[in-house]
Amino acid sequence: MTITRDLLIGGKNVPAQGGRTTSDLAPYTGDVYATVAAAGVEDVTSAVDAAQAAFDGWAATSPFARRAIFLRAADLLQERGEQAVALMAAEVGGTRPWALFNVGLAANMLREAAAAITAPRGDVLTAQEEGVLGLAVREPLGVVAAFSPWNAPIILGVRSVAAALAAGNTVVMKPSEDAPIACGLFVADLLHEAGLPAGVLNVVTNDPADAAVIAEALIADPRVRAVNFTGSTEVGRIIGTHAARHLKPALLELGGKNAIIVLDDADLDHAVDAAAFGVFMNAGQICMSGDRVLVHESLAGEFGRRFADKVRALPAGDPSRPETVIGPLVSADAAARVAGLVADAVDKGATVLAGGGEPEGAVHPATVLTGVSKHARLYYGEAFGPVCVVDTFATDDEAVSLANDTEHGLTAGIITENGTHGLRVARRLRTGIVHVNDQSVGDEPQAPFGGAGSSGYGRFGGRWGLEAFSNTRWITLATEQAHYPF
Repeated sequence: MTITRDLLIGGKNVPAQGGRTTSDLAPYTGDVYATVAAAGVEDVTSAVDAAQAAFDGWAATSPFARRAIFLRAADLLQERGEQAVALMAAEVGGTRPWALFNVGLAANMLREAAAAITAPRGDVLTAQEEGVLGLAVREPLGVVAAFSPWNAPIILGVRSVAAALAAGNTVVMKPSEDAPIACGLFVADLLHEAGLPAGVLNVVTNDPADAAVIAEALIADPRVRAVNFTGSTEVGRIIGTHAARHLKPALLELGGKNAIIVLDDADLDHAVDAAAFGVFMNAGQICMSGDRVLVHESLAGEFGRRFADKVRALPAGDPSRPETVIGPLVSADAAARVAGLVADAVDKGATVLAGGGEPEGAVHPATVLTGVSKHARLYYGEAFGPVCVVDTFATDDEAVSLANDTEHGLTAGIITENGTHGLRVARRLRTGIVHVNDQSVGDEPQAPFGGAGSSGYGRFGGRWGLEAFSNTRWITLATEQAHYPF
């Protein structure tokens, strides 16, 4: 049975004012999973109206009352783990382990946000004048525009709103057209059931054809005071440009071209398992996925054989089956795009170590390539699918040079049994995140998450997320009357 959902504005489920709807497709079957309201610019204005009206009340709500809402929402999310598994399998082709990982991490993001609400914030400053107390205090910005992506829908749906709400802001959320329920309405439903007041979080869904117009209208509204976006670098440039035009801060977490570096002192069994996870979890549709596995030449032959064998054995297909590792990409078009990258690389001299071939619908085979030319689109382009390139290096300098040969700078993994060696290499990588003796995929709610270069700017997570969605004000209190020159 097809699900039908309206917009969520001012705590109410309302149809788009223009009466339009759009289809949300299940990637594995191609069937219509849900029909959602297709907002117009007038609906964006209504959502911002509701958020603005709710702002003063939410900002003034007791921190302990706000904290209780976040803690309750975290518990509700974990109670509904099986619902999330079914939702993600149907709407985005997510496998069971990936869905449960989304639930666990997102619940802890809500708990971390709850803790941040009552944590100390601000500073007592020294003052130039006698008898003056100086304060630096953090205050909410106002209405925040949040753009949430489809690939880790529950994690990134929660992340797009949690810190902003915890800091006392209200939010208008525009979820991805490929997962309007999982990364938008499902998250909002949990928070409202947990006690979030009406209008504090509003969700505007839209037809894909209207995405640019809806985004621009939301960012341009003068009552929107900050923007956060997680998604592709291409779209992130547009979002960042709109925000800059209107002099609004933006937090952008964008694409990656991440490397997993296997140093000469690595444990091979661990390296193979770590690389397989870092490359192929969620069929490679994670911004942190390892597009490149760089292996020291002394280990390259054995690593390549073991890695290719493991990849060929990964179960693929129906995401609802518990043993599936490689589920479908978000659409058949996405799978065709990845197949095109592989074909182009092979045409330009690459060798297929595992996988390759044509996709079946939205399911692309787990693929390992070597010898990819710099002229191939895959060399610099983000795969965002179950594909990686294995390359070799002879020295640390060469490994660092290869890893840094990208405009992106999100994350990296360094596999080594020597932490000092790994740390020396890590300090030379131009990324926002590095995991020593681990692969490239990792996120924790208390840690600063974000990249450098074309991977974006700003940080989600922990106190850094609260700082991103609040303003620092200087306030002084004179305990005695000042003397003036006239």
